[in-house]
Amino acid sequence: MGIVSPGFQGRRRPSGPNLPPGQYLTEDFPVLSAGPTPRVPPAEWEFVITTETGDEHRWSWDEMWALPSETPTVDIHCVTHWSKLGTNWQGVSLDTLLDGVDTAADYALVHSYGGYTTNLPLDDLRDGQAWVVHRYDGADLPAEHGGPARLLVPHLYFWKSAKWVRGIRLGLTDEPGFWETAGYHDYGDPWREQRYQGD
Repeated sequence: MGIVSPGFQGRRRPSGPNLPPGQYLTEDFPVLSAGPTPRVPPAEWEFVITTETGDEHRWSWDEMWALPSETPTVDIHCVTHWSKLGTNWQGVSLDTLLDGVDTAADYALVHSYGGYTTNLPLDDLRDGQAWVVHRYDGADLPAEHGGPARLLVPHLYFWKSAKWVRGIRLGLTDEPGFWETAGYHDYGDPWREQRYQGD
């Protein structure tokens, strides 16, 4: 994962209403990624939650989208300073996926096709805060935005909403992911400007 697409330096723009500090409003949907874009056919896609004891809970593409879906409308905030308001998604809540998963874990490490990882407290994936989504703005999620499916955790900076998601490993201790090991904040609250370690 050595290729970083342009735009990670961000651009300073005037802030607007309902924006976290240091953010500017964008009407487009910038594409930022580390490494090449994986192309995963839905027939080959699966999602796996692995507990701290190694138990696996697995869904194929058809099984995932046979579950009850939700259509969250949320604001998203990128660490590179752009924010996009009122984005529309469709997917399955992590509450649905974690229902019946026996775990004492406090942390989650999200894994993506292509090798990307990011860490989150497990509590940030519960209580209607996170989804695995496969549709954006009424259409199938494009590969450049994480299709066929991505994680959506809109209350944190958008690098936590891992593209091309394939699973979550639950753990008793926190383990930093790709950007976190490169100096990005372990948590990433946009309202507290937690962009980098020490913020």
